[in-house]
Amino acid sequence: MKSFDDLWDELSDRNYTDGPDQSGTTGKLLALGVHGIGKKIVEEAAEVWMAAEYESDENLANEISQLLYHLQVLMLARGIEIEDVYEKL
Repeated sequence: MKSFDDLWDELSDRNYTDGPDQSGTTGKLLALGVHGIGKKIVEEAAEVWMAAEYESDENLANEISQLLYHLQVLMLARGIEIEDVYEKL
């Protein structure tokens, strides 16, 4: 099991300078830029909402995890640190 902080550590410790082909899904998302990542976040947020309305708790948890992942990729793209977010909670 991975925590929000564990995911952040994993994503932020990777080197994405070799381009998307070298970095898997995260590198490909980063190559899309803020606009492309933002579109993915909107899609994932809608899937969270639909899962909350119509699907099991397990499916909802899966959709939430995907949304959190994409939010962290956006943070990487913009250079936002996890502490910046925690400061606002």
